Amino acid sequence: MLEPFVDISWCLANRTAITLADVRWYLDGRSGAAAYQAGHIPGAVFVDLDTVLSEPHEDDRGGRHPLPTPARFADGLGALGIGEHDTVVAYDDLGGIVAARLVWLLRATGHAAAVLDGGLAAWPAAELERGSPPPRAPARFTAAPWPAERLASIDELADSDHVVIDARDRERFAGGPDPVDPRSGHIPGARSVPVREHLQADGRIASRERLRETFTRAGIGEGTPVISYCGSGVSACLNLLALEHAGLVEGRLYPGSWSEWSRDAKRPVATGED
Repeated sequence: MLEPFVDISWCLANRTAITLADVRWYLDGRSGAAAYQAGHIPGAVFVDLDTVLSEPHEDDRGGRHPLPTPARFADGLGALGIGEHDTVVAYDDLGGIVAARLVWLLRATGHAAAVLDGGLAAWPAAELERGSPPPRAPARFTAAPWPAERLASIDELADSDHVVIDARDRERFAGGPDPVDPRSGHIPGARSVPVREHLQADGRIASRERLRETFTRAGIGEGTPVISYCGSGVSACLNLLALEHAGLVEGRLYPGSWSEWSRDAKRPVATGED
């Protein structure tokens, strides 16, 4: 199976056999689509987190980025010219923190996908394209149910024997200011494993050895059952890919994440370090 992370040399060697996907999105409200038009890897298609990788919703009680229906996901990718047999390499400019959502959803449903290690910065800046390229011809992408064994609900999380890991920055985990959710802190019993700490200075993923050391400190070994969450079920996917990359476990995603948990007044909240 394709590794969860591939580097630029691999992409160049397999350029005609892969589909590149730009999955930029910003918590501060900047436009990922505008960033794409300002400069993207040649041939890459822009995949919108809010409309293709999430289900539109009226409020955030089920989380800020609830999983899209399988039909929305399949139709959205097909309309972009991404077919069900394509090998997808996704990138962003945040070390894969957003692109991991697309990659994890594809891999969880049996499709070949990986994060471009180092993201946009790994590609020569002089080769980037501007504007919107001609649209690709629509492709066939058959909708498939999300595998239940790869997901965890809010009720399962409250009564689980899994190791629960939180991908957010340590300050938000501990109860510091939270700019987007109503309560600060973390799910009781969760362990802080910030995804940004997996990244090296150049934005590339840490070595397998370093990842294993990080997860070992969180009580995770080979085969340990794990549930990953974050603010809204996006960066948590990078923790799941890192677990797989380290050769430990596939793990489960809690899609609603802190944005769902913190909005349910009956759910307890913990603060401080894990």
